[in-house]
Amino acid sequence: AHRRPAPGPRLSGLPGTPASALSRRDWAPIALLLAACLLAWWLPQALVPLKVAIVPALGLIMFGMGLTLTGAQLTAALRRPRWLLLGVALQFAVMPLLAYAIAGYLGLSSTLAAGLILVGACPGGTASNVMVYLARGDVALSVAMTAVSTLAAVLLTPWLTLWLAGTRVDVPAVAMLLDILRIVLLPVLAGMLLRALLRGPATALARVMPGLSMLLIALIVAIILALNRGHLAATGTVIASAVVAHNALGFALGYVAAWFGGAAPAQRRAIAIEVGMQNSGLATALAIKYLPALAALPAALFSVWQNVAGLALAAVWRRR
Repeated sequence: AHRRPAPGPRLSGLPGTPASALSRRDWAPIALLLAACLLAWWLPQALVPLKVAIVPALGLIMFGMGLTLTGAQLTAALRRPRWLLLGVALQFAVMPLLAYAIAGYLGLSSTLAAGLILVGACPGGTASNVMVYLARGDVALSVAMTAVSTLAAVLLTPWLTLWLAGTRVDVPAVAMLLDILRIVLLPVLAGMLLRALLRGPATALARVMPGLSMLLIALIVAIILALNRGHLAATGTVIASAVVAHNALGFALGYVAAWFGGAAPAQRRAIAIEVGMQNSGLATALAIKYLPALAALPAALFSVWQNVAGLALAAVWRRR
């Protein structure tokens, strides 16, 4: 006799799906990002003036992340600090060094290399929590890694970018640090505070923030592609290869390192996805403000590709 499989776990603030398959809703972000890319390609003039919306949009995304964080989630992961510390250490060691190596191997220009390094030096992205959930990974560990790496990014992102890219382009590390405080840390803390003080309204907002965040990410990607449409036609193949290699090697090295560290399968999946997926929105905002406009192109392409690859990886792991 065949028994119907039990429904999979659900993550607060994220849409629940059966454990057996990825639904059309899970693939909707990819369709949205691809639509944003087409819009940027055919109507760049309409999007270029929206450049000023990038930083506010990112702040709203970070606020939404704060709404989903709870003390219980963080406490659950902190009970196993070994995996949390391993994951965060890999996040800020593997991805920046990979970016530096890939940029050198492919001979990227100084500006594109700096942009790729900036992506690698950023913390984990909020979409990674959804991917870990879909992959049947350790969601509490994923949420904790995103939160801790975001807080650590205030110091580590400017320092790593200055160290690895400072010889290629001018990197104003102190100004970058202050901006990360303003557009990342403060909105996250505001979201957490609202959840603690007004649980009802915060819960209602948390239900709509994932969808709104995806719309905002798609908008950011479209604006960056519109700003760099000419450069994309000239360097698209090379920078796309760099982005794909960066993301894939991040997944692979994160998983292998967690495996050698003795982590269980669910923790390996969480660490691999957290390491391979970056807060490309933050990289975009910082690149636009502090580096030449072309430096934002790796972040925009990474934002599209990491969601495609993350969903594909989640689909494979979900069936194992």
